[in-house]
Amino acid sequence: MSTLYRLLTEDDTSAFCHKVSDALAKGWSLHGDPTYAYDAARGVMRCGQAVIKEVTTPYTADMKLGEQ
Repeated sequence: MSTLYRLLTEDDTSAFCHKVSDALAKGWSLHGDPTYAYDAARGVMRCGQAVIKEVTTPYTADMKLGEQ
């Protein structure tokens, strides 16, 4: 059994909410609180949310986490 970890990031738009919702629909769980930061170079707020998922396959560095 392995625990997978991903940090989802996106501009503060509905695209971020859809990205997190998609991960939840695929069995990922929220891990911690969301984070927000101002990207001064682009003049936008950025969001981040960590998610985790338990899988039965052993972890390898070449796994495509979004496909798990």
